[in-house]
Amino acid sequence: MMNYRRRKTIAVNIGGVPLGSDYPIRVQSMTNTSTDDVEASVEQCQRISQAGGQYVRLTAQGVKEAQNIGIIRQQLRERGCDVPLVADIHFNPKAAFAAAQVTDKVRINPGNFVDPARTFKSLEYSDEEYAAELQRIREALIPFIALCREHGTAVRLGVNHGSLSDRIMSRYGNTAAGMVQSVMEFLRVFVEQGFTDVVISMKASNVVVMVESVRLLVATMDAEDMHFPLHLGVTEAGFGEDGRIKSAVGIGTLLAEGLGDTIRVSLSEEPEAEIPVAQKLVAYVASREGLPPIEGEVSRHFNALAPERRVTEPVADVAGGRLQPVVVASCAPSQAMPQPDFYYSEAGAADNEHRFIVPLLAYSGKTNESPLCTLHELSQCVDAAVKWVQVPADTPVAQLEALRGRTDVVLVVTPTHANVSASIEALLHRLVDADLKLPVVSRIAYADADREWLQVKAGTDFGSLLLHGFADGVWLETPNAENPQEVVACEFALLQAARLRMSKTEFISCPGCGRTMFDLQTTVRRVQAATQHLTHLKIGVMGCIVNGPGEMADADYGYVGAGRNRISLYKNKTCIEKNIPEEEAIEHLIALIKAHGDWRDP
Repeated sequence: MMNYRRRKTIAVNIGGVPLGSDYPIRVQSMTNTSTDDVEASVEQCQRISQAGGQYVRLTAQGVKEAQNIGIIRQQLRERGCDVPLVADIHFNPKAAFAAAQVTDKVRINPGNFVDPARTFKSLEYSDEEYAAELQRIREALIPFIALCREHGTAVRLGVNHGSLSDRIMSRYGNTAAGMVQSVMEFLRVFVEQGFTDVVISMKASNVVVMVESVRLLVATMDAEDMHFPLHLGVTEAGFGEDGRIKSAVGIGTLLAEGLGDTIRVSLSEEPEAEIPVAQKLVAYVASREGLPPIEGEVSRHFNALAPERRVTEPVADVAGGRLQPVVVASCAPSQAMPQPDFYYSEAGAADNEHRFIVPLLAYSGKTNESPLCTLHELSQCVDAAVKWVQVPADTPVAQLEALRGRTDVVLVVTPTHANVSASIEALLHRLVDADLKLPVVSRIAYADADREWLQVKAGTDFGSLLLHGFADGVWLETPNAENPQEVVACEFALLQAARLRMSKTEFISCPGCGRTMFDLQTTVRRVQAATQHLTHLKIGVMGCIVNGPGEMADADYGYVGAGRNRISLYKNKTCIEKNIPEEEAIEHLIALIKAHGDWRDP
């Protein structure tokens, strides 16, 4: 965890573009066209390839749609485009068999390849009955594996948190452990049959669940001497800044841990827009390879599979303890919302309405000021109720012993290595082992003015810290930002992605595919416009039912494509209204939220 190193995997050949730890991390996207529209699908595949996508996935609802992928592939080859094509299959094993004969890889979902579509009913199985279900899976997979072997077709076992079967959920719950068991049941059959051209993905719209499930999967595979490559992605991440940050927090955290061999950033935008974000993520993490090592060890108290928040003592009402993570911004106060908890000002407090952190030389003792000082300057801050003590990440713990037991000090840690998050974490692990419970705010500055680069870097670095339990506060700086409020918004988005602090409505929206029943991008914006002030809610916007109800079990309300220009509305995972005309659906959604007492006027 302190020094970047790729996890070793076997190699998997996918249409002549091999995947695994001996090869670069591959980036990919997925079309949102129907394969029945061959021309549109061919053109979109070309755009994705030209943008740098190394694999392209297309959804296939049935046998005919799967066979169309073969036609699309042939036309691409005639145009000189050799990008490998992946068929995405749900509910229909016959479509998977058809796709295996004409595509480079077939993605099947263990949640619905053999098991029926989930109904969220609680089922009970005896051990004998459960074993019989596993045998049924084996019997269904063996001929599929033989066909893939015959045609040189790779397989992705793609588990989604939103589409676990009733059988799995009845025994393991809708959990990361359930996701792992769902894929391992299938993977053991592939290993038994000696078929190793297999890639695995564990996806969820909840970043915390997604990261935990991947870590647990790797530990489970290691225990069984399996070393298959991983496809990483946060499903239904949304669009714009939220989608990019959410993806960077989840994917970037795992990449930084050396996990992941191909990634897809799922945005509710045009598919080719996903590729530059994915490329930036890969490039940023890969730049850590070969850096001078960071001296440090993981704390003996650290749970690497499911880290818990570091135990700290609270400092007043500022940071630590059970307080939500604090947000600090190096900019002047504005009326924009949300507002940070503290503003940093070189000149001292600019008004009496906001709380400020100021350099010791500018500290005047105002009640809304707290001084920022070094360890050597701390003795000069006796009059301040709260002191912010800035230390570099390579500070020896022995120098911090003088702070033991103090409840008036917040540590501000700055990186000292190009591997930004790991350098800060090295100090935090030392603090844990020394039982020093001072709250820590991570202060990281990036020179990039490019907003997307900032989202990727901040998502990866702060994401690693937050998802490892080091979550007392964030302080993000970028001196070249044209709009400082965008930096503040980024800080809040980081905390929300890590499920540590909700500051706005969370929209769980899929990127769209050939199954989508409406204009997804337009619809997401309409739903956002109507509900973006409901900052206490999570709202799902799903193009179809594949993951809709399952991913929306984590949402408060759901808007799901039920048919062409027809919408069904959900409360949690329960369908309340079916087949509403699309032009009436927003009005019905608002009425549903009001009926359950969750509406607030803007």
